[in-house]
Amino acid sequence: MPHVHNHAPHELTAPPGHGGGRSGAPDRRERVLELYAILLLALTTLATAWSGYQAARWSGEQAQSFARASTMRIKAQAQSTLAGQLRIDDLVMFNGWLDAREAGDRELAAIYRRRFRPAFEPAFEAWMAERPFTSRSTVPGPLYMPEYRLAETARSAELDAEADGLYREGTTAKTNDDRYILSTLFFAAVLFFAGISLRLDWRPLRYGVLGMGTVLLLVGVGYVVTLPVV
Repeated sequence: MPHVHNHAPHELTAPPGHGGGRSGAPDRRERVLELYAILLLALTTLATAWSGYQAARWSGEQAQSFARASTMRIKAQAQSTLAGQLRIDDLVMFNGWLDAREAGDRELAAIYRRRFRPAFEPAFEAWMAERPFTSRSTVPGPLYMPEYRLAETARSAELDAEADGLYREGTTAKTNDDRYILSTLFFAAVLFFAGISLRLDWRPLRYGVLGMGTVLLLVGVGYVVTLPVV
């Protein structure tokens, strides 16, 4: 009976790294590329979350600043309205005193005089010191004198200035909010490139896609680092 020799298939006996099987080195490179893509995804996710958090914080700062500015505007308007009312009161009392004096009614003039507001007195005294009834160069009345000052008018100006400052703060917060949102566009592109790299078989293309994602991540992080935080 003839002797039969059984030979195992070459694919089963060839050592790793030889023949048609996949060698260990390409497998290691494949794992490294996958690990790098996953790391890129993780870092980009963290950067995106941070940018979203800061955008939300700056959006809140913007809303608060604009709300406070609106409140200051209302208070400033209230003080301005009060100042206008006090000016009218001073004018009415002064005109009443002036009419009574011209009519020779000293008693009525004295009544009006006693009703002058304390804050109006310095301006009235300064106007009387100018001898308005004999001098033609005197201003028409105490309300035109430098001594006539309404605290409410000054307070209104202060509140308006404070409102302007709060509005500028709100505008700055809105700008920072927009910038953080802009940074998420870089990170979204990185997530796309890192994710699609896991689906690519051609290794040179994977290198290029991962490289592009890395560059965009570095650009996005560098941009975020320059932005203020809340």
